[in-house]
Amino acid sequence: MINFEYAQPRTEAEAVEFLQSHGGQTAVLAGGTDLFNLLRSDLIAPKRVVDIKRIDSLKGIQQVSDGLLIGAATTLDEILASPLLSPYHSLRQIADAHHSMQIQAMGTVGGDLCHLPNCWYFRNGYGLLGTVNGESLAADGRNQFHAIFGNRGPAMFVSASRFAPALIAWGAKVRLVGPAPDQVELMPLEYFYVNPKTDKQSVTVLQPGQFVTHVWLPAVEPTSPVEQLSAAYEVLQLEGLDWPLASAAVTLGVSAGIVREAQVVLGHVAPTPWVSLDAATVLMGREVTVELAESAAEAAVAHATPLSENDYKVSIARAAVKRAILKAVDMLNV
Repeated sequence: MINFEYAQPRTEAEAVEFLQSHGGQTAVLAGGTDLFNLLRSDLIAPKRVVDIKRIDSLKGIQQVSDGLLIGAATTLDEILASPLLSPYHSLRQIADAHHSMQIQAMGTVGGDLCHLPNCWYFRNGYGLLGTVNGESLAADGRNQFHAIFGNRGPAMFVSASRFAPALIAWGAKVRLVGPAPDQVELMPLEYFYVNPKTDKQSVTVLQPGQFVTHVWLPAVEPTSPVEQLSAAYEVLQLEGLDWPLASAAVTLGVSAGIVREAQVVLGHVAPTPWVSLDAATVLMGREVTVELAESAAEAAVAHATPLSENDYKVSIARAAVKRAILKAVDMLNV
């Protein structure tokens, strides 16, 4: 691990100022559950680490006129404990699925959304795209945990965020500040992620000097004639600190038993969270049954392009979509 400066801003403006120095060679510290691993392995070498945990505005969950704001430094424990999030079942399910007490206590929403890939080529020093002499190691090597969608370009890793699929299915937006001191942007979370084409890019749109401050969620109206139902389903190889092999999150707007709105998002199957419009289309205007969930799941994986060793991920992604749909309408054990 190389030496670096350590900064503790108290405001968002101070954080932006600290992040702008050293030509953008800075890193954000929130929970630190992955940052320290990256530093110890010399996978990142920032000249300054900016600790945002002392910024009060980034903590906790607050109600606003059109929904909720979740601070980037909000922990998983806080998500599980907050009554404001009780209507957002899929988010609570994801937080609860982290079976490590340490991760639940220290891990943050912002850290999860910005988590760099767990790809073993990247983690062993071969760069974000996992190449040697310009040739992809995943293309013809060990790729059983790599992408089955969006993998026709140089990036074959899978997005590591566990919360992103559920948040995208809810129509969440992220609030970004920087790189200019007064620059604030609110963008759909779906557009926050990028499929990099070179090692000079990252997995998000964040520029040097810019960071995530909050996640915005649309309000759930308890008196609305359209009931908002949601669920997330993760396929884990082992419990504990394991990362999902594939996951799915759904949010359904249901009225009189009929699906009026549908969002289906897969996780850990592509370099970005993977929105399945095909699966959502199958659900629209129908009553959810086991057969309909199976049809939507089949549509979700119909255009998968598995690599040489990960065809099994097509099957488990299909199962994750089916079970997430049935879980949302309380039919999982039917």
